[in-house]
This record gives sequence, C-alpha cells and structure tokens, in this order.
Amino acid sequence: MKFPDPNSADAHGLLAVGGDLSTETLLSAYSQGIFPWPQKDIPLLWFSPPERGILDFKNYKIPKSTQKLMKKHSFEIKMNTDFAQVIENCSKIPRDHESGTWILPEMVEAYKELHKKGHAHCVEAWDGDNLVGGLYGVLIKGVFSGESMFFKETGASKLCLIHLVDHLKSQGHEWMDSIFLVNNFWIC
Repeated sequence: MKFPDPNSADAHGLLAVGGDLSTETLLSAYSQGIFPWPQKDIPLLWFSPPERGILDFKNYKIPKSTQKLMKKHSFEIKMNTDFAQVIENCSKIPRDHESGTWILPEMVEAYKELHKKGHAHCVEAWDGDNLVGGLYGVLIKGVFSGESMFFKETGASKLCLIHLVDHLKSQGHEWMDSIFLVNNFWIC
C-alpha cells in the first residue's frame, strides 16, 4: 500500500482509510511515522498525528512510588519470550476510557507475524509461571513505537516499561514514540 504524505493528515491525525495489515504495509507505515488504528465494523484507519508523544530518555525519571514498587515486587522481567500471550492480554484488558479494544483479532495476527519477522517486540513481567504484565511495540528504522500494555498485578507494566527504557538506552536509543500514558511517565 502506498500512503499519502504524512503531513497531509487531518487535525486529528487521520491520514488514510482502507488497506491491509500485511507485514509489508505495516513496515511501510511505521517507517513513515504512520500507524493503524482499527475500529470494529469500519474500514482500516491509518494515522499520523501532527504531534507525537515522545519519551526522551534524558528526561526520564522514575517516580518515587515506582521506585518503592521496584523494591517490593520480585517479578522476573523477560523480553520476547511470549509475544502472543502479551498481545492477547493487551487485547482483552478492559480500559476505563474505552468501550472496546482497537486490538482486533486481525491486528493480533498481523503483529504476531511482525514479531516472527523480528519487528515487533515485547517485555513481560512474570510471577513464577504466571504472566502478570507486559507491553509490546514495533522497532523499525531505529524507532521503537510502544503500542499497548497490560497488567494483572499492580506495577507489573511499569516495571516492563523501565526495563524497556534501560534496554533501548543500552542499544544507543535516546527516545521512543508511544501511544500509551503510564502514571507519571508521559509517553502519549
């Protein structure tokens, strides 16, 4: 799919309608700062907002409450060991401000394929054999775009985010793009 110029998106960031979620389409979209936002029973929507939420790692601070949480919990944090379970949980967790989920079944399958091809990644929080939190996103052309997160135990997704930031920093990244907001972490 060939996308219009991302600068031609409307004030809400809507850029295109239609298309598919093939790996090639997703790679093309993310490499241009475009992301899908499916809605049930309407054609696929593609967005490129005029302003993006960026977590700049040099301004990244862990709130004191989260520091206490880090000392309290002994979750094992892993990366990319169960992408399918992470995205499935993200698609099922109810959110106070949403009536449904944008992570529709076709989105789950598309991102599982993107993961198999090395472009979608996850961070997981485990309590023994139980997955209690996680997040996933897409890494293309040196930019990590956080997509969604979930938790079943308080603070588990925050610890995943901290691990992700540390990992990205160790790889030379200075920032990440994201569409989620976590407590005092401004990520968007």
